[in-house]
Amino acid sequence: MYKILAVCPMGLESIVAKEVQELGYETTVENGKIFFEGDETAIVKCNLWLRTADRVKIVVGEFTATTFDNLFEQTKALPWEAIIAEDGNFPVQGKSVKSVLYSVPDCQAIVKKAIVERLKVAYQTRGWLSETGAKYPIEVSILKDKALLTIDTSGSGLNKRGYRLAQGEAPIKETLAASLIKLANWTGDTPLIDPFCGSGTIAIEACLIAQNIAPGFNRD
Repeated sequence: MYKILAVCPMGLESIVAKEVQELGYETTVENGKIFFEGDETAIVKCNLWLRTADRVKIVVGEFTATTFDNLFEQTKALPWEAIIAEDGNFPVQGKSVKSVLYSVPDCQAIVKKAIVERLKVAYQTRGWLSETGAKYPIEVSILKDKALLTIDTSGSGLNKRGYRLAQGEAPIKETLAASLIKLANWTGDTPLIDPFCGSGTIAIEACLIAQNIAPGFNRD
């Protein structure tokens, strides 16, 4: 079982949490974050069916980090080999807000080094890891000295539905359009009118909801 994180804009947590619950998972909500537990099937289902979340991530670890040594040791102690393959490619991105460890490049480098050291021991590898295989995008997010380490499972954002060949001017994100429909409690039983439809994103998302078509059906 994994601890899973669905990411969304702040203010839409209740909408995303309800979607996750409808898929059968109990949720815990924080600002812009919906946490729940599930297996590989849950990760696939959420990437396929969540209409309003931006991304789905695996939470590898959470801990307090106020020194670089502390960040390194606690990152190295996490079971990265349970997720990342021996030849896995794992770029590290980061962000830091109101934390003692404010240098994002340094935090990224330390997390990368810690994971490399862990995987070299786990896979009994000498020298550099090849990183020629599947991609495992890692994020280290530090907020008020609390580090959250995650692996992204969505690839491109979940707003990339796969049905848009060309982009109009000032388009609304597909996930936000779906959120507006959910907030309106529209289910397809009544007409939906969007007189200022632009590129038609709200209408398209409404059709997907009415026909119960998975928003990720056409994603690459």
